[in-house]
Amino acid sequence: MHNKSPGGIIQSNQSSFSTLYRLVDMVIITLVYFLVLLYQGLAINSSGLLLLFVSIISYMLCAEAVDLYRSWRTASNTLMIKWAMIAWGVSSLVTTTFAFIFPDTIAASNFVILSWLILCAPTLVSWRVAFREILFRHRKKGHNTRRAIVIGATQSGYNLANQIMENDQLGIIFKGMYDDRAPARIPHEIQHQVMGSIQDAIKLAKSGEIDYIYIAMPMSAEKRIMQILNMCSDSTATVYIIPNFFMYNLLNARWQSVGSIQTLSVFDTPFQGAGDITKRLEDIVVSSLILTMIAIPMLFIAMAVKLTSKGPVIFKQNRYGLDGKKIKVYKFRSMTVQDNGDKVQQATKNDARITPLGAFLRKTSLDELPQFINVLQGRMSVVGPRPHAVAHNEEYRKLIEGYMLRHKVRPGITGWAQINGFRGETETINKMIKRVEYDLDYIHRWSVWMDIRIILATVTRGFINKNAY
Repeated sequence: MHNKSPGGIIQSNQSSFSTLYRLVDMVIITLVYFLVLLYQGLAINSSGLLLLFVSIISYMLCAEAVDLYRSWRTASNTLMIKWAMIAWGVSSLVTTTFAFIFPDTIAASNFVILSWLILCAPTLVSWRVAFREILFRHRKKGHNTRRAIVIGATQSGYNLANQIMENDQLGIIFKGMYDDRAPARIPHEIQHQVMGSIQDAIKLAKSGEIDYIYIAMPMSAEKRIMQILNMCSDSTATVYIIPNFFMYNLLNARWQSVGSIQTLSVFDTPFQGAGDITKRLEDIVVSSLILTMIAIPMLFIAMAVKLTSKGPVIFKQNRYGLDGKKIKVYKFRSMTVQDNGDKVQQATKNDARITPLGAFLRKTSLDELPQFINVLQGRMSVVGPRPHAVAHNEEYRKLIEGYMLRHKVRPGITGWAQINGFRGETETINKMIKRVEYDLDYIHRWSVWMDIRIILATVTRGFINKNAY
């Protein structure tokens, strides 16, 4: 959620369309309710109005709680849709609970209530997306724009400036970079963007000529950043700090109280509280459905494994799970050996240890189907960083910074790295580094919508992969 700090230097930016958004939301909820009643041939009565009132009030409170009516100018559609659906989901829960507790008071049938709540969800989302598209087109023509500058002629600041200029639908006009350093200390490709000193930037902000200020300075310049923030507090500009790698690792950070002392968790998991419950429900539903569909194919695969080579049908390998604790991961056996000790050799192309049937199973990812049982047990997730053998973990944690952070979530059957091409053998350290980068990016950005996107990409792109040996 987007927390507001009433006493802070930087205040949350409230959308100029916030009032319009609130009114349209209320109209949509009311209109859909009346249309459902009309379709059922029912007339509105006092109990129906009471239920409508409860729904609208609960939705408005939830929307305010998640800051749904803030400016979404620079945010993604996915994020906007996510918070709108969360607000409506909680409101729907409140509405149905109210109807259940007071059945004698609420005259509307269960069908009417359910139809109304279901139809409102896509309608509340659709009008937002449509209106946002209209705003994008309007801004491309130079209307409803905001002026922005970057303080700190750094690579991250330069990258942001390019993104602003390339995405004209955001309606942000880039007015240059400002830095106090001598030209010789500024990267050559950035020098032409520097329009003046930091003091010049502050003057622009104080005169009201700038709407957004982006600070792109390293955290080592903490004192200088605080000075700039203090100077910016004498303007009406909205101020943002561009995170470097250190700050990026704080994106899942949470404040924790130890008695009267406040502590900040640095390396944390997104799966706490409601997030953990949501993720687990997602895993139970998806894995149950898939296991129901693949039960018979799994039986035939098991028979084929047993008949074509000696050894057990299921290969159980020790891997690191959530919080780095060892778990048993299930796979259909595809090799003549069962490496599970301190030294495990990765499968390679034309590996002699792989059985003929095993080669097919690995190529098509069918050997991993038993892992849906791991998901149902709670040891794994459908989507998450792929688990590696314990021996590989111990090897790579010494070579790759932040490697063990990928174990802050349950390992997955498919993941962000896999759909981006980093699946199968990692014969070079650079490939493993890229895989870890995608894994950490997934942890930072996780949402149910991202999981759905990864699952759909896994299905639509097929299970066959040239890198799977």
